[in-house]
Order: sequence, then structure tokens, then C-alpha cells
Amino acid sequence: MTDTDTTITLVGSRLAKEGEDFMFLGESRECQKCKLKRTCLNLEPGRKYRVVKIRSDTVHECFIHDSGVIAVEVVSSPIVAAIDSKKAIAGARISYEHPKCSSFDDRLYDLINPEGINNGDKCTVAKVLESIDEGLSGCSLKKVELKL
Repeated sequence: MTDTDTTITLVGSRLAKEGEDFMFLGESRECQKCKLKRTCLNLEPGRKYRVVKIRSDTVHECFIHDSGVIAVEVVSSPIVAAIDSKKAIAGARISYEHPKCSSFDDRLYDLINPEGINNGDKCTVAKVLESIDEGLSGCSLKKVELKL
């Protein structure tokens, strides 16, 4: 990871721990009246991020976070997902597609429908973690770590 991969933003002080992942949900109605909103709202809604560095201990008041917000550096968080086995090659640049299984076990739901990635998103297969052999019907999948 290079310094250009990071973004400086403000997050709730309770989320501001190095290594903490969070989903950025976007602007709230209360954000419209905040003077710091341009710094808070510089992330892409519906994406997962990881705090990599605390930039300051200064707590700023916030209309959303009762304990205020602080400045942090974040990167796009890796997404653990199930993809077609044919595409599961470490380092491969792919266009993400939800698996087309005729049925799957409920315990695989989060892998089949991961948060933070949409059909058609361009991503890189960062790691191939394991084959998924049980609980599937009509497809061959591998569990991978994807990087947007």
C-alpha cells in the first residue's frame, strides 16, 4: 500500500481504531448543516474502508456521532467474497459478478452477497483463500479476498 492509496477523512471517535473496518453509508440529513462535511463525505457510499492511521486526537463535534469525530487515514477494505472458480487467480483483474448458483446453504449468504461491492465493479483478486465445496448447487466457487 502506498501513501496515494490512503484518504484522510473524519470518522466517529469510537470507530477510530487502527485496523477497524466500517461501511460508509453516505450523507445524512444532519450533515447538510455541518461545516466539516466536505472532509467527512469524501468517501464513496456503500463501500467498506479500513482505518490505517489516526491523524489527530482532536475531537470535533458531530450531529451524528455522539462522541464526536476525529481525523484518520483510511484505505479501501478488502472484501471477502465467493467468485467463480475460473476467475479465482491471485493478481487477476476481474469484473465482479455475483455467483449464479441454483441454490446455496444459508451460512454462505455473506460470501455470495458481500457488502461493499456491486456487479460490474472492477477489482483485483488479492488472495485465493479456499475452495467452497459444501452447501452449493449449480456452481463451482472459491472464497477470495478482493481489492477495489
